[in-house]
Amino acid sequence: MARVELRNVRKVYPGGVVAVTDASLSVEDKEFVVLVGPSGCGKSTMLRMIAGLEEVSSGEVEIGDRVVNDVPPKDRDIAMVFQNYALYPHMTVFKNMAFGLMLRKVPKPEIKKRVGEAARILGIEALLDRKPKALSGGERQRVAVGRAIVRDPAVFLFDEPLSNLDAKLRVQMRAEISKLHNRLQTTMIYVTHDQVEAMTMGDRIVVMLDGEIQQVATPTDLYKKPVNKFVAGFIGNPPMNFCDGRLVGEDGSLHFHSATGGVDLKVTPAHYDALRNHIDEDIVFGIRPENLLENKTQVPVAGRSITANVEVVEPMGAETHLYLEVGGGTFVARITDDTLPAENAPHVLDAEMGSAHFFDARTEARIV
Repeated sequence: MARVELRNVRKVYPGGVVAVTDASLSVEDKEFVVLVGPSGCGKSTMLRMIAGLEEVSSGEVEIGDRVVNDVPPKDRDIAMVFQNYALYPHMTVFKNMAFGLMLRKVPKPEIKKRVGEAARILGIEALLDRKPKALSGGERQRVAVGRAIVRDPAVFLFDEPLSNLDAKLRVQMRAEISKLHNRLQTTMIYVTHDQVEAMTMGDRIVVMLDGEIQQVATPTDLYKKPVNKFVAGFIGNPPMNFCDGRLVGEDGSLHFHSATGGVDLKVTPAHYDALRNHIDEDIVFGIRPENLLENKTQVPVAGRSITANVEVVEPMGAETHLYLEVGGGTFVARITDDTLPAENAPHVLDAEMGSAHFFDARTEARIV
């Protein structure tokens, strides 16, 4: 078991390409931390620097109680699970899982014990004599995880391990990995571009963009208190709706007026103190799809309602997603009513303003 610490870590490739900029992160012992962000944000590079597969340009990587910048990967007491499984096609499942232990000259009885225990945990005991070509994608992924388990490392590193699986199997496997963490109680760092994976698996989530850490928080805090507009839009499915506009004072109240017109919403008094210094300034209004509520009467309420044209209706089973044209842009609403609105027709929704977010138009930092 081990704590992982990154202190002002930077990675610059030849030609001056900066992949990671001054990243500092503490991963506690037994914690499950997920690195998430769009392609090219630096999350896999950061994981590979922890593993020792990429050299650190500056800063320190510490695993346990030692700085490992100059320690080769095999001596860092880590195990890594890759996106492409990296199984030896000519070896059986047993030999694939045992290979690392054989290189370390672990006694055969101990190898058999460790492989058997890992196979039991992963439910692949019946597959030990098969070769990878006779396995499904999910079974190959389990073997790759099993190969990591038998090493009994201090830290597990996962680099987008579910990317090659179909949607149903991904849901199943992310639950299996979460259960595995609960059982093994080992430090795990997991990289994914899928924010749903991040939200459902991580104790804490690290959101990255352009080589920089944007926010580190629990899934709940990340969803409810995003530090900036990027995090707010990246986390959540469907994502948060945004509207550019201006904050104005009217009759002792604060109102948000959209830049293109058509949206006039009264700010909840609980947000007055945070927004008071932004009156008569450009601002970005944000609201999540579930906080756009059905107006039962379809009669707009001043300062609360948005009247929009329904462009697309997407029935999802337990809920329905409405895509609406609002002020020249698109909003998404998540509703649970059985009666669906007509497409290409006006529809009234009420904004739950107590759950609204406001962002600085210039810096994109969250105000409240």
